[in-house]
Amino acid sequence: MARNMTRRDFLRVVGAGTGAAALAACGNTTPSAAGEPTEAVQPAVDTAAATTVPAVDTAAATAAPAVTTTAAGEAPATSSGLTLTYWAGLNVNVAATKQSFSEMTCYMELEKATGVKLEFQHPPTGGTQAEEQFNLMIASATYPDVIEWNWLGFPGGPKKALRDGVIIRLNELIDEHAPNLKKVLTENPEWRKQIITDEGDIYCFPFLRGDPTLLTFTGPAIRQDWLDKAGLKPPTTIEEWHTTLQGFKGKDLNGNGQEDESPFTPWMDSGVLTGFINSNAFIGAWGITPGFYQDNGVVKYGPSQPEFKEFLGTMLAWSQEGLIDPDSFSLDQGAYDAKVTGSQLGAYILRVGGGIGKFMSLMKDQDPKFKIVGVPYPTLKAGDKPILGQRDNIYPGGASAAITSANTHQVETVKVLDYAYGPEGHMLFNFGVEGLTYTLVDGYPTYTDLIMKNPDNLPLSQSMAQHFRSNFAGPFVQDKRYFEQYSQLPEQKDAYTIWSQPSNERLMPPITPTEEETRKFARTMTEVTTRYEEVFAKVLSGGQPLETWDGFVQELNQLGIEEALQVQQAALDRYNKRP
Repeated sequence: MARNMTRRDFLRVVGAGTGAAALAACGNTTPSAAGEPTEAVQPAVDTAAATTVPAVDTAAATAAPAVTTTAAGEAPATSSGLTLTYWAGLNVNVAATKQSFSEMTCYMELEKATGVKLEFQHPPTGGTQAEEQFNLMIASATYPDVIEWNWLGFPGGPKKALRDGVIIRLNELIDEHAPNLKKVLTENPEWRKQIITDEGDIYCFPFLRGDPTLLTFTGPAIRQDWLDKAGLKPPTTIEEWHTTLQGFKGKDLNGNGQEDESPFTPWMDSGVLTGFINSNAFIGAWGITPGFYQDNGVVKYGPSQPEFKEFLGTMLAWSQEGLIDPDSFSLDQGAYDAKVTGSQLGAYILRVGGGIGKFMSLMKDQDPKFKIVGVPYPTLKAGDKPILGQRDNIYPGGASAAITSANTHQVETVKVLDYAYGPEGHMLFNFGVEGLTYTLVDGYPTYTDLIMKNPDNLPLSQSMAQHFRSNFAGPFVQDKRYFEQYSQLPEQKDAYTIWSQPSNERLMPPITPTEEETRKFARTMTEVTTRYEEVFAKVLSGGQPLETWDGFVQELNQLGIEEALQVQQAALDRYNKRP
């Protein structure tokens, strides 16, 4: 039991944690909402409608990797009757029908295969409760055997968690007792590079997205039926977008006789800026992102670049023309959903599952002509290939299992966790049990009606989550064949292909700043982010002139943006030197 702590004690002990949050929000390219992808925040959960794809669940992996459990291909030898404590966030789709991961089919089968019982400890879901409980647990120094978390977000990074004795180094244990994960990492050196520290330490059994096609799940989308009514083609450049949105304005394309439509909103999850941050849509046409990015190995900060003002000026012009929904800065998820399903919006930034799939499913009976399609990330010049879009890392960080220093059965724990990376475990955690949740059709694991046509009429996300973890995340290699069946609509499949066009070489990899760097970064970026959001909203909403941005760029230097850039650059340089 963790000791009781006062609020003052808690804030004193974990105060440095804000640095990791700021770093995740500003350093990488695609902070996800509610876990779809994002999975920078742990736990990755789906807080939208039940049909929404969870934030990390949109990425997935390839066919079962060629790995082995043991020389004989059998389950690992472990201590029968052993119980290990395992702390993990409870995904909302699991929580809809289960009280614990232990009730899921995959974990009941894992116990049969290994003889080891996992006793799960789940923090409350929703908001920041899981993070608060995690911080209290770390401060108490009373740990379970295994903690599943985003260790990239640990204050000071995973190196600090190792140095503080929270978790243990796994290199030798994996070499000797985890043949499956060892083989996966040996055959995929880029994956290994992402999951180690700058010093080469392996600190977790990672969640890995094993196929490039499953790293992208967000992008610009538009009402195809509105395009058809207006006699327009899907736009591919910023100028074509301008023309298209003008073609939507005032045309009563929802046919209700009222001028209640808005051509476009960039709102997503929690705000307008979030939509651009989560996707790099539109702003990527100028070759920058809304946060930190790299250009030939040199880290830059998008908002301080001249191109950002050009982007903001374009969005402001659209807003002044009435092409952006004037309610965009006051929307919440409920109001946004009502506008989409009320046919009051013509274009958006959406996710494949939680956007296109969600709204197409909701509207299929109400309006059979309702059709949302993904369109290319726009460029400035016709014919150019987009260079920036949304793409997550193969190792997003979240839902990765570390063994704590309190664990007195480290070898047995390694063997249990390694099972998921072998052939049997791979199938178990991605598809469940053959004959129950899937059958092999010409070698392809095909979900049964128990999953796809659930007798209790559960949403697909919930019927899957009763049995396996492929539709959210966990310590295993996610299989793309799960998502090929999860994305049932052709519009979803097409969106994946279209949104995967950007080269994305300017996106940042999963860097790990040191503890001191994290403190420096947080000290600067907490204030920078507050001012960034404030000035951006005031300019785009028309509350202040565009020239206000020039003053903000000068203010960035006073706030110490150069120091933040130095932190990012040093961490990137170390990452690039990893073996």
